[in-house]
Amino acid sequence: MGYNIVLIEPEIPMNTGNIGRLSLASGSTLHLVKPFGFELDDKRVKRAGLDYWKHISLKIYESADEFFEINKDKKMAFFSSHGEKEYYDIDYTDEMFFIFGKESGGLSSEIIEKNPDKLYKIPIFSPHIRSLNLANAVSVVVYEGIRNLKFKI
Repeated sequence: MGYNIVLIEPEIPMNTGNIGRLSLASGSTLHLVKPFGFELDDKRVKRAGLDYWKHISLKIYESADEFFEINKDKKMAFFSSHGEKEYYDIDYTDEMFFIFGKESGGLSSEIIEKNPDKLYKIPIFSPHIRSLNLANAVSVVVYEGIRNLKFKI
C-alpha cells in the first residue's frame, strides 16, 4: 500500500522536507514538479526531512506538462480550497496520486478547470483562515487514505 504525493511548484523548503518525511513514513512516493522556490539540496529541506531524505522514493519533473503526460492514466485527486467535494468523499485506491499546488497560490486555474470532477477540499471552520499549511494538508489526506484503505480490506 502506498500513495503518490505530488507537489506542483513547491515554494517552502521546510514544507517539502516535512512532506518527504511523511511520504517515507506512509510508504508513499513523493513527486516534485518544477520550478521549485528553493534548491533541492537546501539545508532547510534536509533539516526538515532529517536523515530520512536519502530513503525517500522521489521523482522529479521539469514541468506540470511533463508530470501529467507521464502519469496521464493514473487515478488522481486534486486539492484546492475551491473544491466542492471534501477529501473524505474520495474513493481512495492504492497507488492513487494526490495533487497539491504551491503554498502561495495553490493549483493553477488551468489545472482546476481541467479537473473539476476530481477537485477536493479540506473543510475549514473559521472565517479567519484561508488555508492549511501544505504539510498539514498533505498529512490529513494521506492518513485519511490509509484509514480508508485499511477498512476496505
